[in-house]
This record gives sequence, C-alpha cells and structure tokens, in this order.
Amino acid sequence: MIGVGGILSYPFMVHAFEAGTIVAVVCGAMGWFMVLRRQTFAGHTLAVVGFPGAAGAILIGASAGLGYFAFCIAAALIIGAAAGTAEAPSYRDESALIGTVQAMALGLGFLFVTLYHGNLTGLTGLLFGSFLGITSQQVVALLVIGAAALLTLAVIGRPVLFASVDPDVAEAAGLPVRLLAIGFLVLLGVAVAEASQITGSLLVFALLVLPPATAQVITGRPVLGVGLAVGLGVAVTWTSLVVAFYTPYPPGFYLTTIGFAAYVAARAARFIHARRSRAPAHDDVAVLGPVAVP
Repeated sequence: MIGVGGILSYPFMVHAFEAGTIVAVVCGAMGWFMVLRRQTFAGHTLAVVGFPGAAGAILIGASAGLGYFAFCIAAALIIGAAAGTAEAPSYRDESALIGTVQAMALGLGFLFVTLYHGNLTGLTGLLFGSFLGITSQQVVALLVIGAAALLTLAVIGRPVLFASVDPDVAEAAGLPVRLLAIGFLVLLGVAVAEASQITGSLLVFALLVLPPATAQVITGRPVLGVGLAVGLGVAVTWTSLVVAFYTPYPPGFYLTTIGFAAYVAARAARFIHARRSRAPAHDDVAVLGPVAVP
C-alpha cells in the first residue's frame, strides 16, 4: 500500500494538490464574502453559466478555460449592472433576474452540446471536473489568475465588508456601493471560472459555499473567518484527494461529503454550546444575542 508521501511521487497527484490548493484558497476567501453578502444564488448561477461557456468554447475549437472565464465574467457584469439599474432593487427582483440568467445559460449549454458532433466524453469533466488531469501549465495559469484575484480582493476587501454589513451607511459615507457590488461579482466570476476547471460547473459550489459557511458558523470575526474558510477549504481538498487515491470514487464526491460533514459538525457544536451556556433569565436583564444589556 502506498503511503501518503508516496502519493506525491506521481506528477499528476502533485499537480492535483497544487491546483486544488490554489482553487481552495481563492474560493475560501471569495466565498466568505459571498455568504456574508447573501449572494449564494448568484454564485450558483455563475457556476452554472460556466458550463455553456466551456461547451461553447469547445464547439468553436477554443479552450474550455477561455469559455469558463468569458461566460462567468459576462454573467457577473450582467447581473451586477442590471441589479443596479433600479434605485432600490428588492431581493425578489434580484433573485428573479439571477434565475433568468441561469435558465438562459442552461438552455445555451444544452444547445452547444447538441450542436457539437465530436466526442462527448469530456462532458462529464465539464460538469464534475477532473482533479487528476491537470498539467503544470494549468497550475501556473491558475496561480497567476488566483493571485491577481486575491490581490484585488485585498484592495477592496474593507470597503466591500462595510458595504456588505450596512450598505445604507456605507453609501452615506461616500462609498460607491453599486460599483463595489459589480466589482465583487466580477471577482466571484473569476473565482468560479477558475475553480470550475478543477471541480466542474456542478461541484464548484462545494468549495465556494461549504468551507466559508462553516467558518461563519464558528466565528463572526472577518479576518479569522476568512482564514478559517481558506484553511477548511484546503483541508477538505487535500483529504478528498488522498481518500480518492485509495478508492474507486471521484474526488468531487468526497469534496462535497467532507465539506458538508464539517458544516453539520460546526452547526451541532454551536447548538450544543448555546444550550450549555444559556443563562437563566432575570427580571432586570434583557439578553440580546451574546451580549447582556442591563
């Protein structure tokens, strides 16, 4: 039986670990803000949009990666710009817009697959990804794009955080809230396009949502939360690759299962802690969340 160290003697596993780590770091950071901003539906739509982008690129003989980025970024711009046309777009209007984009993307994806008369064995890879077929050139490309996205997020992170927590006050303070919203969606599209090349369009949500959501259950501190989301994403990715190496099942299955198990464990631990630490009620004290106000 090959030990864990022996796994790294295979170049394809080394590339899988490298690419998986890059994607996990980017998705962990972007996903934390996405969950905070309650834009998981938008993130899911961007993931779905990546599929027709890749299929369309293959149809015209271009790179699937180019299709991922082109469609995800275009969809992010459409969603962000259209949501900003109204003075105060409601959640209902915004979700309807996002759902419309998603439905159109699925229709295009089906059309592109139907028009393609070549070998469709790569369709599963577009939907569910392939950790084990990554080249060193792809790793370098992912590293460059991921570093650029994270650097941009670091620059706009504080304003985006302010606008996410209290958009009205942020706008009153002079922050370009709508421009920040569009910029973040574009960054999210980049993260989704990058991750989709590894996880596929249907499994990108596992890294983009589960580790950040788990981190926010554990702590509400932004810096600690982002770091924890990144750490959980990397841990889940590495564990999935190791387990998948010794079993006949794909890494994507373990990615979602382990990530979901971590989220459930965090929720259960928080529930148990809240039950144990619940203080008895007093007539002269009003309890507001974790803070007791006399």
